[in-house]
Amino acid sequence: MAPWRKTDKERSGVAIYNFKGAGEPQLPLQIGDVVHILESCEDWYKGYLVRHKGLEGIFPKSFIHIKEVTVEKKRNTENIVPAEIPLVQEVTTTLWEWGSIWKQLYVANKKERFRQVQSMMYDLMEWRSQLLSGTLPKDELKELKQKVTSKIDYGNKILELDLIVRDEDGNILDPDKTSVISLFHAHEEATNKITERIKEEMSKDQPDYGTYSRISSSPTYSLYVFVRNFVCRIGEDAELFMSLYDPQKHTVISENYLVRWGSKGFPKEIDMLNNLKVVFTDLGNKDLNRDKVYLICQIVRVGRMDLRDSNTKKCTQGLRRPFGVAVMDITDTIKGKAESDEEKQHFIPFHPVVAENDSLHSLLGKVTASKGDSGGQGLWVTMKMLVGDMSQIRKDYPHLVDRTTVVARKLGFPEIIMPGDIRNDIYVTLSMGDFDKYNKTTQRNVEVIMCVCDEEGKVIPNAICLGAGDKPVSEYRSVLYYQVKQPRWMETLKVAVPIEDMQRIHLRFMFRHRSSQESKDKGEKNFAMAYVKLMKEDGTTLQDGSHELVVLKGDSKKMEDSSAYLTLPSARQHVENRGLTLSRSASSVGGLSVSARDAFSISTLVCSTKLTQNVGLLGLLKWRMKPELLQENLEKLKIVDGEEVVKFLQDTLDALFNIMMEHSHSDEYDILVFDALIYIIGLIADRKFQHFNTVLEAYIQQHFSATLAYKKLMTVLKTYLDTSSRGEQCEPILRTLKALEYVFKFIVRSRTLFSQLYEGKEQTEFEESMRRLFESINNLMKSQYKTTILLQVAALKYIPSVLQDVETVFDAKLLSQLLYEFYTCIPPVKLQKQKVQSMNEIVRSNLFKKQECRDILLPVITKELKELLEQREEQQLQLQEKKYCVELLNSILEVLSYQEAESTYHHIQELMVQLLRTVNRTVISMGRDDTLISHFVACMTAILNQMDNQHYSFYIETFQTSSELVDFLMETFIMFKDLIGKNVYPSDWMAMSMVQNRVFLRAIKKFAETMNQKFLENMDFEVQLWNNYFHLAVAFITQDSLQLEHFSHAKYNKILNKYGDMRRLIGFAIRDMWYKLGQNKICFIPGMVGPILEMTLIPEVELRKATIPIFFDMMLCEYHKTGEFKKFENEIILHLDHEVEGGRGDEQYMQLFESILMECSSEYRDISKTVENFVNLVRGLLEKLLDYRTVMNDESRDNRMSCTVNLLNFYKDINREGMYIRYLYKLRDLHLDCENYTEAAYTLLLHTSLLKWSDEQCAPQVMQTEFQYSHTHRQLKENLYEKIIEYFDKGKMWEESISLCKELAEQYEMEVFDYELLSQNLIQQAKFYENIMKILRPKPDYFAVGYYGQGFPTFLRNKVFIYRGKEYERREDFQAQLMTQFPNAEKMNTTSAPGEDMKNSPGQYIQCFTVQPVLEEHTRFKNKPVPDQIINFYKSNYVQRFHYSRPVRKGSVDPENEFASMWIERTSFVTAYKLPGILRWFEVVSMSQATISPLENAIETMSMTNEKILMMINQYQSDENLPINPLSMLLNGIVDPAVMGGFAKYEKAFFTDEYAKDHPEDQEKLNRLKDLIAWQIPFLGAGIKIHEKRVSDNLRPFHDRMEECFKHLKIKVEKQYGVRELPDFDDKRVGRPRSMLRSYRQMSVISLASMNSDCSTPVKMASESFELEVAPRKPSKSESEENVRQISTQSEVKLRRSRKRTKRSSVVFADEKTAPELSDMKCLSRKYEFMSDTNLSEHLVAPQKTSLLKQMSFASRSMPTIPGLTLSVACTPAADEINASHRLSQQIFPSTSEGDKKTLKKKRVNQFFKTKRMSKPPEDGKHSGERHSESLSTEL
Repeated sequence: MAPWRKTDKERSGVAIYNFKGAGEPQLPLQIGDVVHILESCEDWYKGYLVRHKGLEGIFPKSFIHIKEVTVEKKRNTENIVPAEIPLVQEVTTTLWEWGSIWKQLYVANKKERFRQVQSMMYDLMEWRSQLLSGTLPKDELKELKQKVTSKIDYGNKILELDLIVRDEDGNILDPDKTSVISLFHAHEEATNKITERIKEEMSKDQPDYGTYSRISSSPTYSLYVFVRNFVCRIGEDAELFMSLYDPQKHTVISENYLVRWGSKGFPKEIDMLNNLKVVFTDLGNKDLNRDKVYLICQIVRVGRMDLRDSNTKKCTQGLRRPFGVAVMDITDTIKGKAESDEEKQHFIPFHPVVAENDSLHSLLGKVTASKGDSGGQGLWVTMKMLVGDMSQIRKDYPHLVDRTTVVARKLGFPEIIMPGDIRNDIYVTLSMGDFDKYNKTTQRNVEVIMCVCDEEGKVIPNAICLGAGDKPVSEYRSVLYYQVKQPRWMETLKVAVPIEDMQRIHLRFMFRHRSSQESKDKGEKNFAMAYVKLMKEDGTTLQDGSHELVVLKGDSKKMEDSSAYLTLPSARQHVENRGLTLSRSASSVGGLSVSARDAFSISTLVCSTKLTQNVGLLGLLKWRMKPELLQENLEKLKIVDGEEVVKFLQDTLDALFNIMMEHSHSDEYDILVFDALIYIIGLIADRKFQHFNTVLEAYIQQHFSATLAYKKLMTVLKTYLDTSSRGEQCEPILRTLKALEYVFKFIVRSRTLFSQLYEGKEQTEFEESMRRLFESINNLMKSQYKTTILLQVAALKYIPSVLQDVETVFDAKLLSQLLYEFYTCIPPVKLQKQKVQSMNEIVRSNLFKKQECRDILLPVITKELKELLEQREEQQLQLQEKKYCVELLNSILEVLSYQEAESTYHHIQELMVQLLRTVNRTVISMGRDDTLISHFVACMTAILNQMDNQHYSFYIETFQTSSELVDFLMETFIMFKDLIGKNVYPSDWMAMSMVQNRVFLRAIKKFAETMNQKFLENMDFEVQLWNNYFHLAVAFITQDSLQLEHFSHAKYNKILNKYGDMRRLIGFAIRDMWYKLGQNKICFIPGMVGPILEMTLIPEVELRKATIPIFFDMMLCEYHKTGEFKKFENEIILHLDHEVEGGRGDEQYMQLFESILMECSSEYRDISKTVENFVNLVRGLLEKLLDYRTVMNDESRDNRMSCTVNLLNFYKDINREGMYIRYLYKLRDLHLDCENYTEAAYTLLLHTSLLKWSDEQCAPQVMQTEFQYSHTHRQLKENLYEKIIEYFDKGKMWEESISLCKELAEQYEMEVFDYELLSQNLIQQAKFYENIMKILRPKPDYFAVGYYGQGFPTFLRNKVFIYRGKEYERREDFQAQLMTQFPNAEKMNTTSAPGEDMKNSPGQYIQCFTVQPVLEEHTRFKNKPVPDQIINFYKSNYVQRFHYSRPVRKGSVDPENEFASMWIERTSFVTAYKLPGILRWFEVVSMSQATISPLENAIETMSMTNEKILMMINQYQSDENLPINPLSMLLNGIVDPAVMGGFAKYEKAFFTDEYAKDHPEDQEKLNRLKDLIAWQIPFLGAGIKIHEKRVSDNLRPFHDRMEECFKHLKIKVEKQYGVRELPDFDDKRVGRPRSMLRSYRQMSVISLASMNSDCSTPVKMASESFELEVAPRKPSKSESEENVRQISTQSEVKLRRSRKRTKRSSVVFADEKTAPELSDMKCLSRKYEFMSDTNLSEHLVAPQKTSLLKQMSFASRSMPTIPGLTLSVACTPAADEINASHRLSQQIFPSTSEGDKKTLKKKRVNQFFKTKRMSKPPEDGKHSGERHSESLSTEL
């Protein structure tokens, strides 16, 4: 294999495909990765990734696109820089940065912004490739660069990235090479530009075309048009006249561009094919502001009279006939609103002339009004709007406009006429005629022939131009209209003749009739003529506008004789003026006569820089001809129209200065000439003529030649000034002051010319005159007359404008001195605003750039500024004045920043001493929302930036006393801190913020040196100053703009390379300052603990290592003073909490903190133990805080709650009451978000436990903002109780609410004696008691959850928790929710505890299964009849023990009878606290296991079956509307011999001699099982009786069969196990009714819910008790809905309602811990009853071990307890029975088919919430039935 060689040219490349790489040494690449190449070998490169320099390897050459680079060598390192232009590099980095944001937008589902960024990125990529192509013309490249930078800036703004500041060329500004002020202004400009751009984007009115912005700024534009093709069926030659047209004024606004088109469909000159280009130039803003502009093309056919004439030989040829027009609206292109692209072709449809009397001009009007179909005929053109005049566009658009491009000028002057632009065009438009037919039968076909003749009638050759792009001709023939009496031609021609011939020429028009037949046409002669002279006798040119000419008739030969017609009048008004009658007698001069019947009119437009139409102006220009009229003409100049004067600016000025020079020895005309000059300068200052400034400037520099003018100008000016300063009237002075700049330009130019001519002669005289002139100005400024105030303002405004010129001929230093006097002679408080503006102009002049001038001027300027800024004490400075001040200060600093350092040293010192503190105070006094605050801060930053070390030292010494210096330092520190905290610049001004930081950092460092020198020793020590220093330094180090780790990679590198990490510098400075404090350190403990902590938390390792030891120093310091460091400890704990929660701190910090402090303490034996304890405390806190912070942004509220509780407990343990309470409320808020009202209430209860029932004032730490008006413990506790009661009420925990109410009631009754509140409280209690009895409270399920594996956070890792489910929450839903919190976790399918390997694995494993709560013993319920509503509550609340049962097999398995070997393994869990509590879950603190034998299991199952029967009987007694099916299935499942009721298998398994012999110890249990079997018979009997009454006819056979089975069963059981009967209790003995069923007691408490963990039977509870008695007869059904049941008197069972009215249902003896409502019984085929241990839904729960026999008072030993049921619900069997058949495959009633199950379910749902009124029996004589609210006690 070839060796690896170092690459020379191939140094950098980009991956163009993904390269996976097959492991080392291959380097995997993704598209777009930039690689630096080091070596190459055959088809491979070796190199590394630019964004990850550590990754080096090899990759194939074919995957890499090589980029051109330049290699910069610095010392031993090579720096590879892309060879692309900087803008391309910028686009590349921008695309990288946007790309990552673009992906984030996708993830965040921000579709609109995502698409917007995508489209911007596509644009940038497209433009980048165009930039790289290098094929763009200069103008397009410039425009593209502008578009690219504009797009980047816009994108950065909307993506909230940093603003990029650029220079004029679009290059990024370097802050190191730019002054602070320039940088500030660049930021401002960039922001404004982008804001404008965003407004445009928002409005979308202005499409983003580059031209639009430029079009609005330039004075001159041009429209480039390229005629691509003309499609029209003519068959003859044609002339195309193209021009711009204003449809509203019906006028053509440009010259015509003429294209001669051949009959073959090509241009006549074949060379012109693909070169028909024209530029319509001289368009100004006025043209752009026209409402509409059209591009029109008038088409004239050249050939026969009628195209239909077939005999071409006989026809007259060469006639110009109207053919049609083509029109296109180009308004949007002209205005820059539509895209202007020279490649885009536009079609202009053609519209033919229809009627003969349609002139082309009238056709234009019709076409623009209606849009007809052109049938595909028309013009194809491309066009583009160009900015600038001709010379400019030739430079900018060389690929479009070259020397061959035709130029069509505007009809009229451009808005700016440049000197040297000599134009002498006269445009003549043939308007219309009216010709009588005389002796002809038809109207004539009139052709007008026009030529230009001299006074002798000779035709001047080539003087007429038909249109731009056409050669000039000697005569012009008009378009011919066929037999039209009043032809309207509207044809415009240009007459171009030399200026000297103008006086002697005239235009001659001949009229001839043309015949269509050649033979006739030859004989036709001119039948009339007209003429017009172009100049009048007085030398002025023919006026613009319409002229009606006299039509002369006569001999056609005479018509060509000028002597014949020139004596006759030419225009109609002349005829009338001379009073000539139009009779034949008078008109026979020379054989020609004036025709009265014919008319002809033309209009003219003179565009000449040499010809004027104004008599007065002409008189001035030709003043030598009539010197006597000179004075009059000079005075008249003021009334000449400005446009005329401006047009002849050069000639007029020449005339004025000639007058002045030729009268140099007298001052006769001086004032008049001066005034005329002022008038002209004033004109140019007018906005209308502002573009003529350049003309005037050009005139002064190039044409002005009056060497002595300066003397006269200065004399007149001084006279005016002196007159005014004396308070006398001087009318022109104000105009003169406004024109001062140009007056001085003339003076200076004149003096320069004089000096050049006479080699510097009379210099001292000139300087003396100039000095005297300035003295006169100064006298004017001193003047106190009222009339002078306006003049003083004008002088201040206009004096600075003269400096630039005066400086060239006058000593700068002397000039500065004069200016100094100029400003100082104004009274101090007068005209301050104007003074500042004026000074600003001075500072911007060249004068101020000279050191010697600044020496003189700067003190007066700073003094003025200082006075103005410090006036704010007396009155508030106006915003405008502040603005002028800051602008002036900006200008000074800007100038100083660009000068040599040594030349500005004293000036900066002057600024610093005079203004630094003033500016600081201005900043301090300004509001943060003040518009100018950022300007002042920039000024302050600039001053500090320009100060060097000596300046700082000098400034410190300027303070007289140390207290002044302290004040200065204090206010500076406070201001800096304020500016750092609330940045005055927008957040995206990154460069500006970083420059400010750099300047502040240096200032802080310098001021710190001063503090060390002056304020550290004991006597001078300034605590507050040092305190401010530390707080400022910490604010600086922790500010957002310096936290580099939060920035993107690109920004991070940019800042690091440019500014370094400033945090380290200031951090080390803080450390050094701290250690210098010595014994003063104690003053800053604990105050500085928080700020120092904030600093140490910055994630910069070196900084942390340097600053954490400060903590130990603090501890030591406090320890030496007090013997402990409690204050320090408290402060650390308090601040650590806030800081970590705010996002600071990490694991690394925890380790550094521990290691550094332990290391420091190792040298100090006496303190080391205490430090160790402290470190452990902080470590524990940090762990919990970091956990808390990690989960606060987590979606899982559970995790957030867990971490909050951990912190709560931590703060409680270390006795930090304030923090403890803070987190209590955080926990409360989390609960409220989840609607966990019960838990929220328990959380707040913890707060109340810290309070006493006393009137002691609350300490601030126990207060909470929402209870801030509770000042005493009692008030706060009372308010809290009310809130807690409200939460408990919402959580249906009325028992808790009642206990709190009782406590409050005791206070109201015994302590504060507020009976009103007491009564409200008791009403509330009553309501809660009623709710307990009447309102349904669904039981929650409890779930055990184990989190195994090291992947979980520490507070969950390898722990088991018991969760309290929400109402009706199924385990599947709960588990699904759990898994969403840990998407990477794996679900465990076993309920047994995992092994150590799983616990130590790196993964996450979650185990979840349902557990059953175990009822705690409540002694107050012992041996008392307690209603179910009360007892049921305790079955699932206040529980701490939980069971989970799963079946196991032991010994040999009998396939016929599995019961014999079915053991139950029961796990008990004990939680840390009772549930519910402050969380919905608690950790399991102990687990134990027990095993239940098959016999005990059988007893449990049998006992529950009995309970189920009794419960159902109770339900059916209570509600007659219940459907019979559930009862049918239950009874049938037990009595049907096919199933043998479940207990037959017990008999086989346990009632054998063999079993009795093997298990003698089980004898008592066997007896008990037999007892339970025996007891089942009377229950079944009672059930069958109810069934008989309710059964429908179609189920009667089913009932009969069931009764038959029961008889056999009863005989069998009674025979084997004896007879049991339900006893009859005497109601009178007991105070409240009791159900006879209730007296059946079970031996051990077995939670029925444990048999079915997911849900147990939803039941309605009857609110009145029933008893089962032996009764002699059957009851009959009553018809009424609210009927009273007839009591059966048969010998079976009698259902009797108790006599006593009660709200209670049948009651339970609570000490039995009886099960909840009966869930579906598990008397199943034992094959299916228990699940395998992989299914997590097993439902069996262990029996209590202790027998409750001793507690029985009067019941049979094993009589089951019936839970009382209020308003029982139809849905008796649990949802499990129907829905979860996979859990319980075979029900007790196996005969039910799937269909029946569905029906059953439907019926149950319908009846779920039905309620029934139960009325008293008639025997009681009362009918007050009671309505019972629904009370469902269910587990779903």
